[in-house]
Amino acid sequence: MRRITTASLALTLAATGALTGAAATLAQDGSDLKIGLVTDVGQLEDKSFNEFTYAGVLDAAEALGAESDVIITEEVADYKDNMQAFVNEGFDIIVTPGSLIGTATYEMALENPDIYFVGIDQDTSTDETPNYQGVVFREDEAGYLAGIVAATITESDVIGAVGGTMLPAVVRYIDGYINGARSINPDIEVLTQEASPQPEIGFNTPDLGGEIASQMIDLGADVIFQVAGGTGVGVLEATCEAGGYGIGVDVDQTLSLPPQAAECVVTSAEKKLQDTTSSVIESIADGTFEGGVKTYDVASVPPAIALSPFQETYADLLTPELQEALDAATAGFIDGSIDPGAKPE
Repeated sequence: MRRITTASLALTLAATGALTGAAATLAQDGSDLKIGLVTDVGQLEDKSFNEFTYAGVLDAAEALGAESDVIITEEVADYKDNMQAFVNEGFDIIVTPGSLIGTATYEMALENPDIYFVGIDQDTSTDETPNYQGVVFREDEAGYLAGIVAATITESDVIGAVGGTMLPAVVRYIDGYINGARSINPDIEVLTQEASPQPEIGFNTPDLGGEIASQMIDLGADVIFQVAGGTGVGVLEATCEAGGYGIGVDVDQTLSLPPQAAECVVTSAEKKLQDTTSSVIESIADGTFEGGVKTYDVASVPPAIALSPFQETYADLLTPELQEALDAATAGFIDGSIDPGAKPE
């Protein structure tokens, strides 16, 4: 277990651009709250789930005048012990990012009904855990928007998507991507490939990602969407080297990847981890919190799904026609006229 002071981390996040500042200070309802984050295994400054979830914790703490702290998990076996440390210290809210820590979070919520738990990207909460909200996202909406971009900017009418392991969230991203692309060009060819059915390989093997991307490029793909974690770094590096376009996932990957992988990323299919985390925590303070699995999407307030801003290098690709198509799709998600997650044929 490793602890980092709130002050030092706030400086780090501000320097990387993850901390955007809280909204206007709320009433002092939450001023005596103690909010703790237990990270998933890995670095806190990962420019992904750990970092942006904690940025949301900091935003909420600032807005509420609450106290916050973080425990960095070094081993999977430490999940519950790290949460228990916050329980022992009298914390009121414990936040955990990522699906892998979901079971441990559910068990801790059952054991500690007087403490609130917020699990980002977790669908393990139930009616038995009114003190635990599992936050899940409409990845199919984000994938659909990415597919519209891919089908609009491709010059070959062949695009690709690489999934690390075909977990439900990955499938939703890729199904949405296919549907979005076909909404622009019904005849477009969409190449898809799972890196490995074993997550430890599928999401952590950059060389394998590069090989898959190269195969797709040889088949004519000039736009590739990566939904493969560390493997996706290799996907994007190969795409950039071949002069293609990349689309990132989960967060703005122009900020989170090494230059050789980020340079050709046009945009990313993004879950608004920071804003959503902050909003859920603030709902605890204002009494609107709901337990169970809750789905967040483009219609959430604040929006939980969006494309990241187009990289400046590719700003001219965001034409008025493309923006109109993206806006129309978003409106269709909200009014129900478009099902982004319909199973592609």
